[in-house]
Amino acid sequence: MSKSKCSNSSCSRTEERQTTADTLISEGEERFFQSLHDFIEHEKRYLKCPEEGPDELRYITYRSVFNQVITRSTAYKRLLLTIKSEYDDTIRELKTREEEARTTKRSLTSLTLHPKSMITCQKRAAQLRDRISGFHRQTAELQEEIKRQRSLKEQRTWIPGLTVAESEHAEALDRHLKHLQAQRAALLDRKSHSVFLEVKAELDTKLQAAEQLRGLLRAENDHLKVLYKRLRFVCGCLSIWEEQGRQVPLEGLLGSTLENIKQASEEEGEGFPAVKDDNGSSINAELFEDEEPSGVDESKFLTEYLHRFIELFDLAQYEEAALLAARSPRGVMRSINTMDMFKGVMGPPGSVPPLLFFSQALLITAPAGDELSAPLSLQVVRCALQHGASQLLTHAVTQNKLTFSEELGDILTEHAQKNPSVADVYLALATTIYETCGLSKKTALSMCRREDCLWILRHSWSLTLLQLLTKPQQGRAAMLSPGVVCSHLLADPQQQELALQLLNSFISKGRENLEEVMLEDCRSSVDTWTNVASLCSELNQSDLSRAILSILLDQSGTRVLSPDLEGARLMEHVFL
Repeated sequence: MSKSKCSNSSCSRTEERQTTADTLISEGEERFFQSLHDFIEHEKRYLKCPEEGPDELRYITYRSVFNQVITRSTAYKRLLLTIKSEYDDTIRELKTREEEARTTKRSLTSLTLHPKSMITCQKRAAQLRDRISGFHRQTAELQEEIKRQRSLKEQRTWIPGLTVAESEHAEALDRHLKHLQAQRAALLDRKSHSVFLEVKAELDTKLQAAEQLRGLLRAENDHLKVLYKRLRFVCGCLSIWEEQGRQVPLEGLLGSTLENIKQASEEEGEGFPAVKDDNGSSINAELFEDEEPSGVDESKFLTEYLHRFIELFDLAQYEEAALLAARSPRGVMRSINTMDMFKGVMGPPGSVPPLLFFSQALLITAPAGDELSAPLSLQVVRCALQHGASQLLTHAVTQNKLTFSEELGDILTEHAQKNPSVADVYLALATTIYETCGLSKKTALSMCRREDCLWILRHSWSLTLLQLLTKPQQGRAAMLSPGVVCSHLLADPQQQELALQLLNSFISKGRENLEEVMLEDCRSSVDTWTNVASLCSELNQSDLSRAILSILLDQSGTRVLSPDLEGARLMEHVFL
């Protein structure tokens, strides 16, 4: 301990005695602190502690005194222990640093006294650094080698177009080899019929120029057709005017004729946009009937058209190829064979399938009322259903672009049953198709599946239809509950006869048949059939009422499960 610390300690003790005297509650406490002060002075003299600088003996003396103060204290004992612990830790840290300094000093001294050892250590350190650098280089080289080996292994085990498992299967490899050989032969054959890119570019330029010229000639032809049609119309009116003896003045005839031409030119063909001439008059669709080539020109034109389609198809430009095929002259490419071509190819991952492109093109380019063939309609609908194109199908059905058939309606109905989320849309389309084909029974069933049963029963009092709706179909529960239907119909005076006919048809096959119908009715409770029996009794149908009640009484106190897959709840603690 330094002299400054001692002086500070003496001053603090003096101040402590001066301040503590006012707070002590007894003279015994003051005598205790005085005895501690005397003990400190005595120990310092006895141990001959130096007046300045740190000293271990002085530290031991003060620590002993502080322990006595802590033992004596009560209220501040915890605080004093904390202070003593921090003080001891500080002293211990100082001793540790002093010991480390001494050790370092000894090490430096030994190195100074032995310069050869220092040189040896430096050489050894340099050698170790060189070895570490060598290890780093070897590690980098090994990592590069590992990467190269992995790449070679992946190239050996992975073949484009085959899975890893197929890459190790001999038969799969043979099939893939044959496929690649066929592709190579096809590419070589295409190469033999190909031309240089410069030639293709020149031909494309000529084609564009020819298309522009064709567009100009077509516009001029359209204009001439309009003029010809108008002149023919005026000529016809003049011929009629002369045949009728020229009853009206020529000026009046020409004025009315021109007004009729103006009105006719403002009308558009159904489903076709208006094509206007220089005077703003529109051309009807019938003017384009003879636009397509014929004879030798037609054959040449079709050949060029097919070549253009094959070129786009081979370049995997399936959308452009689909539109070209859908707009082919006289619809020569709107066929099953063309659809099979699109069905046999696949587009890039994540893109629209080529078959869907062709189906969309067929339906979009076809005018309203222009129906596709029956086989083509079935294929288009299957493709649209597979890819969830409900809007496309709605457009095709509402615009009469498909050939309606019973099979087409069945496909839509089956898809609706498998996909409840879109069932309403497809059942509506199926209903339209069945109704157009005159299939009344399937039309009614389709409407019932759309929950239009009440409307049907209200407007069609058919016992056959009602029996069909209340009869289980292929292991499934009936579409309508017989008990619920009879209960509702018997409550309506206008439909009571229909309900009685239905019940009589059940019981005419025997009491066992009626019992089976009641037990399989999973949606009717005992109260429902009891209400039916009561209504039959009110209508003087005592036989029906007794038959129903007897079946209910036979099942009294039991819980009968229906033999169908969903089960049924019939009896519930009644009829004792």
